[in-house]
Amino acid sequence: MTDVTMDKIVSLCRRRGFVFPSSEIYGGLGSTYDYGHYGVLMKNHIRSLWFRSMIQERDDMVALDSAVILNPLVWEASGHVAGFTDPLIDCRTCKLRFRADRLEDAHCGRRPSKRPGETPDCDLTEARQFNLMFETSIGPVRDEGSQAFLRPETAQGIFVNFKNVTSSLRVKPPFGIAQIGKSFRNEITPGNFIYRTREFEQMEMEFFVPPDESAKWFEYWVSERYQWYIDNGVPADKLRIRPHDPDELSHYSIGTSDIEFAYPWGWGELEGIAQRTDFDLMQHSKFSGEDLSYFDQESGTKYVPYVVEPAAGADRATLAFRIMSR
Repeated sequence: MTDVTMDKIVSLCRRRGFVFPSSEIYGGLGSTYDYGHYGVLMKNHIRSLWFRSMIQERDDMVALDSAVILNPLVWEASGHVAGFTDPLIDCRTCKLRFRADRLEDAHCGRRPSKRPGETPDCDLTEARQFNLMFETSIGPVRDEGSQAFLRPETAQGIFVNFKNVTSSLRVKPPFGIAQIGKSFRNEITPGNFIYRTREFEQMEMEFFVPPDESAKWFEYWVSERYQWYIDNGVPADKLRIRPHDPDELSHYSIGTSDIEFAYPWGWGELEGIAQRTDFDLMQHSKFSGEDLSYFDQESGTKYVPYVVEPAAGADRATLAFRIMSR
């Protein structure tokens, strides 16, 4: 696979009817793509493999399909309104925008870096925080009260349905809620074809466990999800598990590991497995006033479950499998 380049992959996908630039006859729209016939079939197959392994072959998992637009308070509770941001800078020379924390990967449009890995020779603005959520409005009048957001992740739709699921289906920890769906992030620097786009599809599961079992289930799901890619044809030498350093952990996580694939440009995340603790359920309990704890009738104990989250990208998996089957 040493001769595989992204240019070759993109050309092959277009030529064989897998993926096309979206709205191309109007000049396209940056980093948006349409799946052609064979792309649809391939992506549907990957979804089916994930759904079968998560739902149909297990008895500790239930399915969900939550809404794309949720009550805006959901995103306040989750921390997305205040903290879902990237540092943004502009180049006054080439008029391009970059993430301030990824300058080593950036390339100035007019003054290329002299050496690989060197930051662009640009006239840069000061960094400012840029919220990644897409805003929309609800109702006929656009004002402050009509503001809503397209979901940046499918996870919160699961958390706000925790009580509905436990009361209607009589499930008890350890158990999971799984769903596949579109998410939207206004990325500053999308790229690498369908790997990083503003509209993407997630295959995500939240596994609710007693707090003292969180570490055990985290290790279980890291191993289980790594093996899923092996079982479906990805060679072990093209995969690795990379634990996050403490300084890159999300605010809700006490431990995260990425399953990475050797893409033509280098290692890139296929899936992340995170220990989200009880952060999300506690936040939604606080903001909504609903008690989202679980009462174990057998032991007579009441607790807020911890959560282990395996979150995979359907588009990233499709790209990885397409590379393997080129």
